[in-house]
Amino acid sequence: MDSLIITDVGLRDGLQSQATLVSTHDKLRLIHALFAAGLARIEATSFVSPRAVPQMADADVLLPQVVTPRGARLSVLVPNLRGLERAVAAKAAGIAVVLSASDTMNRKNIGMGLDAATAVCIATLERAASLGLHRRAYIAVAFECPFEGITPSSRVRELALQMTAAGAEEIVIADTTGAAGPDQVKRLVRMLLDNLSAAQLGMHFHDTRGMALANAWTAIELGVRRFDASIGGLGGCPFAPGAAGNLATEDLVLMARQCGLDTGIDLADLLDAEALAQDLVGYPIGGRSIHWLRSTASGPMKEKNR
Repeated sequence: MDSLIITDVGLRDGLQSQATLVSTHDKLRLIHALFAAGLARIEATSFVSPRAVPQMADADVLLPQVVTPRGARLSVLVPNLRGLERAVAAKAAGIAVVLSASDTMNRKNIGMGLDAATAVCIATLERAASLGLHRRAYIAVAFECPFEGITPSSRVRELALQMTAAGAEEIVIADTTGAAGPDQVKRLVRMLLDNLSAAQLGMHFHDTRGMALANAWTAIELGVRRFDASIGGLGGCPFAPGAAGNLATEDLVLMARQCGLDTGIDLADLLDAEALAQDLVGYPIGGRSIHWLRSTASGPMKEKNR
């Protein structure tokens, strides 16, 4: 059976913009609930400045406490070599860097322009490769920047190739503000596939305009099999105006099941993890299918989806 590889980013992208701080203990509960549901890839935290992102201030103590199942992988976001050093000290097995595809977004996010940010990401990836860590590279605002408008596809391709040359094993194309539609996704992915294999590409969609699932399906039809998603649709970049929540993990898993794609994730157990996430943030969350999923929890939801 054909399959998808889903990385849940709820612990990182989902929590980073929350007003209510979630304790280390509760983050561990959620990570282990996601693993129990069958998630084999989780992005757990980021080693950024605690002043900039208070929700991630416990990264150094969180990571060593995670019990990662055999065959699963926990990754973390690192902004630079200093963040990488902290991640290594916390026993990280995989890292991700984020490079915005516009000069202004980089300046708003990390206080440096595109050229300088590119150099930092290259140095970080090269060092991570020398340490034997798994490496992902996000190309953020890949479709549209909230400050500069439409992002040139040629720039995204150039940055993706630079990150690949620096050692990134996976290039994650991020629709940071949820501005893309299926046609834009089709054109950009086709362009990238001229130089990269589908196995090297991942997609990270936000649902600001309600198109995240349609965009994911477009990428699937083009051969992409790696996707980020967030439990309950949690998310939104605190540095990007209008960046609403991510594609909900439960929506992507449900669509995969209905289309004959294996994810290794059990929907009933995933629903338990979603309920826990909702308790932790203190307000209603959930993807577009959440009401149906909850209403059928004693029926179809009991079926395994492995």
